[in-house]
Amino acid sequence: MMKYDLVIIGFGKGGKTIAKFAAAQGQSVAVIEKSEEMYGGTCINVGCIPSKTLFHGSRQAISFDEGVSRKRQVVQALNKKNFNNLNEDDNIKVLNYKAQFKSNDEIELLNEQNEVVETISGDHIIINTGAKPVIPEIDGVKTSKYLYDSTGIMNLAEQPKRLVIIGGGYIALEFAATFTNYGTEVTVIERSGRLMAREDDEIAAEVVKDMTDRGINFVLDAQTERITDKDGYTVVETSQGSFETDAVLLATGRQPNTDLALSNTDVKLGEHGQVKVDQQLRTTVPHIYALGDVKGGMQFTYISLDDFRIVRDALFGEGTRTTANRGAVPYTVFIDPPLSRVGLTAAEAREQGCEILENTLPVNQIPRHKVNNDPRGLFKVVIDAKTDLILGATLYGAQSEELINQVKLAIDQNIPYQVLRDNIYTHPTMIESFNDLFNIKQ
Repeated sequence: MMKYDLVIIGFGKGGKTIAKFAAAQGQSVAVIEKSEEMYGGTCINVGCIPSKTLFHGSRQAISFDEGVSRKRQVVQALNKKNFNNLNEDDNIKVLNYKAQFKSNDEIELLNEQNEVVETISGDHIIINTGAKPVIPEIDGVKTSKYLYDSTGIMNLAEQPKRLVIIGGGYIALEFAATFTNYGTEVTVIERSGRLMAREDDEIAAEVVKDMTDRGINFVLDAQTERITDKDGYTVVETSQGSFETDAVLLATGRQPNTDLALSNTDVKLGEHGQVKVDQQLRTTVPHIYALGDVKGGMQFTYISLDDFRIVRDALFGEGTRTTANRGAVPYTVFIDPPLSRVGLTAAEAREQGCEILENTLPVNQIPRHKVNNDPRGLFKVVIDAKTDLILGATLYGAQSEELINQVKLAIDQNIPYQVLRDNIYTHPTMIESFNDLFNIKQ
């Protein structure tokens, strides 16, 4: 039985990065990945990179076929680059098998026929197997030939004239924006009574208005009951009516991928099926770690990268970096225009008992909007009235995906809002809006 210093199950962002670092320290490393299409992990192959490439194409006046072709080229290039980066390292062995735990220390490698071909072990083991789509119990889901998950919808051979999206979360909204830009008629079916419930009410309303103005049909308080294929199309039946469509996207969330025979170990799962970890990402077995989406929480590739930093510090450093001190975490919803946020909304700050100051700036008040030819959007910030520190920001508008990182930095470094207010910015830019956004009347 081959024994390695470090065994990593999954080729995701955090796993591949710790593999390369450990190898540079002279450790023997095994990276187990069952699918050649997943070298580099979810983000590169079926998540952020392909979906945002397709979205970017939708805004460049190119056809859907051209967008899919460019997306495919980008993914193939990055997939190959990631494989070569590890495979060409003398201290790393890439093993193309399905991994199953035999014990706390041993991992069985299975071929496509689910036959055990080898058993390996590691001084330390990292679970980095990501997440998979949630498939709801809806009549017709398993048999419809017009139904796709978020991976399949990006590989369509032909653009659908009509698309029904089941689910109204952020992934659903991003695909709704993308396909609408390409000219597809989009209907979003959401079971709750509102969209973007975690966001600022005023900004969420702006988003829904803008997307509705673009032609997207939102159907709320709707339970999807049945999907029935017809000759050349399908019908989605809901509690709010039936909808004929050429394609259906299931966007009902993702769940941790823990198909690893963990019952053969002492690794415990949480109430949502995630691998339970402590603040240093150790599981309930001290030499086994979990990072990325499989451990639950926010499903972002940059979280997986920061998970790498935590595990690196635990294995090779002083062990002081934890999930508790990684700072504020920003995110962007790539709709059109994008919505970006970090920290608290005003409502959340008040709920926590904070005395706050806030300010709002419509994008049509920012000079750069004339250059962009896009007046849509609204920026908001929330300030602690006692300390002048920034509690949060929600930026809905062009280039917000870049601007939000400046606010994150200010929050993490305890920079008073006046510094952003009085800073000199280049012109004409979107970031110069901070001069006005942070000009808060007390």
